[in-house]
Amino acid sequence: MMLNNIVEKVTQRIIERSKESRKEYLSRMQSQYGKRVKREQLACTNLAHVAAAEEDKVKIRLKSIENPNIGIVTAYNDMLSAHQPYYRYPEILKEAILAEGGTAQVAGGVPAMCDGVTQGQVGMELSLLSREVIAMATAVSLSHNVFDGVICLGICDKIVPGLLIGALSFGYLPTIFIPSGPMPSGISNKEKAETRKLFAEGKVGKDALLESELKSYHAAGTCTFYGTANTNQMMMEMLGLHIPGAAFIHPGTPFRRAITDYAAHQIVNNTAQRNNFNPLCEIITEKSIVNAVVGLLATGGSTNHTLHIPAIAKAAGITVTWDDFAELSKVVPLLAKVYPNGSADVNQFHDAGGMAYIIEQLIAGGYVHTDVKTVVGSGLHAYAKNPLLDSTGKLQWESAFNNDDSVIRSKDNPFSHEGGLRLMIGNLGRSVSKISAIAPEHRYVKAPAEVFHSQEDAIAAYKCGELNRDVIVVLKYQGPQANGMPELHGLTPALTSLQDKGFKVALVTDGRMSGASGKVPNAIHVTPEALKGGNFAKIKSGDVIELDLENGVLQALVSDDEFSHREFTLADLSGNKVGLGRELFNSLRDKLSDSETGASLF
Repeated sequence: MMLNNIVEKVTQRIIERSKESRKEYLSRMQSQYGKRVKREQLACTNLAHVAAAEEDKVKIRLKSIENPNIGIVTAYNDMLSAHQPYYRYPEILKEAILAEGGTAQVAGGVPAMCDGVTQGQVGMELSLLSREVIAMATAVSLSHNVFDGVICLGICDKIVPGLLIGALSFGYLPTIFIPSGPMPSGISNKEKAETRKLFAEGKVGKDALLESELKSYHAAGTCTFYGTANTNQMMMEMLGLHIPGAAFIHPGTPFRRAITDYAAHQIVNNTAQRNNFNPLCEIITEKSIVNAVVGLLATGGSTNHTLHIPAIAKAAGITVTWDDFAELSKVVPLLAKVYPNGSADVNQFHDAGGMAYIIEQLIAGGYVHTDVKTVVGSGLHAYAKNPLLDSTGKLQWESAFNNDDSVIRSKDNPFSHEGGLRLMIGNLGRSVSKISAIAPEHRYVKAPAEVFHSQEDAIAAYKCGELNRDVIVVLKYQGPQANGMPELHGLTPALTSLQDKGFKVALVTDGRMSGASGKVPNAIHVTPEALKGGNFAKIKSGDVIELDLENGVLQALVSDDEFSHREFTLADLSGNKVGLGRELFNSLRDKLSDSETGASLF
């Protein structure tokens, strides 16, 4: 199948735009190519420290450059349900790698905060910045220079992007990501969302809400809605950094153990000591980054990835813009309906045919580059097959299938002929919106603005009945430098309630809404953020705003002359600078880039 013309055009534009930065990055990586870590050349004291805690058979291997040593960077903690299964992974991986003739050591641990716990809480202001901390912690973990390959154990929101950004600084090393899989399905996402809305309306109490949430988040494994964590897993498949089909297999099963053991085999096979040297910097390329964007659009994934993909790309010397996302979105069909874009959860998505079928259809339609490297070799075709255990317990792959047209569709019968993302442009700046979850009748809103400087104030106004009208809620000072860009998912039940009452309602903000943003029209990640000034900072309550999601318009009906004469008064942000560790991040927050370039330090 010929590559789609727009996909080819955007890819070539990214290659040309990134020519010098990519050349510089690859030059740095290639200077270290194929260098087997010569541990015997370490000072004796250095090597003794490396081997001190190991068994004799491991100590013997660590002295030899012929035996690859794999560094495990883990985001394990047992508060985060998705990462709790990682508790035993190091010993499992060490055993499997020993059987392959190598050794493995835990190189380091990185923090892994749960956005589900911090949602609507002060700690959420550290969430996005934790990605940068994770990247730096990954670099520290690998800085001992005694590893021939890398295993990254991470799943959730900022953790996978942070691990990958950090690992790309060591892009001359083979690297593989190993997930642990989703928890079993609980109550339906529709039922969960309805209880949240009723609670926001005061029709049910906290006990009913807690009971509902406990039935939804109820076991070890990743949350089952298609938010940022599961979008990460999609992205790892599209980038070729998982064993094919690894994303959505349940934890604690023989199937999961088999695919984890296979990953251990593969990372050893990819080292310079073997005949299949396959460094990370050759897997993350302009073409694989385009594949990741296409996967995001085709599945209606999290808006957080309009931040993460540019930040990851930049770490590999590649520059991606929202214009690239927008142009691809015009031609990439929407092939999946997974909550919040539909009623199915990721388990139902996987059972219906999952990533293998999506990738098969994207290949057939010419929407992705197949001539890319992956952890299992060349080409994306390997990811268009489903893994399974045969009758002997051996891992095999079979042809892709589609068992449920209500969850996944073919390229010829998509849910939409365009992707689920819009670039919004107008006199308030640039922003993005995920429209795949928003019904067509709600994609145009023209209403007066009501301006707030905190999520709490907006919710308080809702509870007092002050928003019972057509209204566009404008929430300022939620950008990267203002307060670390927290997710504002706590607004969703209130705004959904207003919409269900028949009001025309929308949200415009320089903050984030996450992969669970729901059915309320919005323009998020507004750039430049309010802290930087500009028209968005100057918008007042009562100004009429036009939000046209179909046509990508975010426009205040205020003249240029009026905006030019309005004074910009900075809000008091002192309350965002202390408490729950925020004071330690002040000097970092001030250096974050704008949203379009990934809200990144790097």
